[in-house]
Amino acid sequence: MAYPGGGGHYQQTHLVTGDAVVLDLRPAGFATRMLALLIDVLVQVALLIALSVLTVLVGNGLDAAATASVQLAVVVLVLIGYPTAFETLTRGRSLGKLSLGLRVVGTDGSPERFRQALARALCAFVEIWLFSGVPALITSLINRDGRRIGDFLAGTLVVEERSARGHEETIMMPPHLAEWASHAELSGLSAETAATARQYVLRYGELTEEARHEMGARIAAEVARSVSPPPPSHAAPLDFLAAVLAERRRREEERLARQRRTPPYPG
Repeated sequence: MAYPGGGGHYQQTHLVTGDAVVLDLRPAGFATRMLALLIDVLVQVALLIALSVLTVLVGNGLDAAATASVQLAVVVLVLIGYPTAFETLTRGRSLGKLSLGLRVVGTDGSPERFRQALARALCAFVEIWLFSGVPALITSLINRDGRRIGDFLAGTLVVEERSARGHEETIMMPPHLAEWASHAELSGLSAETAATARQYVLRYGELTEEARHEMGARIAAEVARSVSPPPPSHAAPLDFLAAVLAERRRREEERLARQRRTPPYPG
């Protein structure tokens, strides 16, 4: 299905991507980010101590070479494996970031991926653990977004998640698609695809004409594969995506309202 461009205008926000998409995400402040890092370092130090003691107790009969190998494995597991796995599973939030409302995202606003989390962890081993955090401190201070070396190599940015949530913008239902949307099956639409569509709709007014057409057609085609029946042939990508997102939000609000009205126990 071919999608022509649509029209619209939306407010400017803080973070501009390489595709000229302006995201409603604010880079984390230096002090907040350092506090989150301190929490993560303390957690990792505690894990290192606990696992090292356990290794000594369990491997009492091992020779020196075997003991050294186990200790090296513990260091790699805690300093690289733990942050990589944790940030991948939580989509960019370590324990420190989680406690302070921060999240790691790609510079295009996408959720952090495994390869990005691994790159950040590998760089952290050098810039934070081997050099006591001095390279990370210097690069964070001289870069306006507070990015350290690992962020530049991974293509990531630490943002204030709570701030982003506080600036929600409502997407309105296009009237001519309301009937179609009310009967559409939207359960196959993933949260990540919906988030991508939302960014496009909200930032449409900040895109170049070429980006509007190219990104709109691509995102609309991806969303169309997840909903049924297909959108009307005359629907522009902007209107189609707005209809899907507005209807999705309406159904979620209705679901939450029903939960509030329903007593937790019968009788």
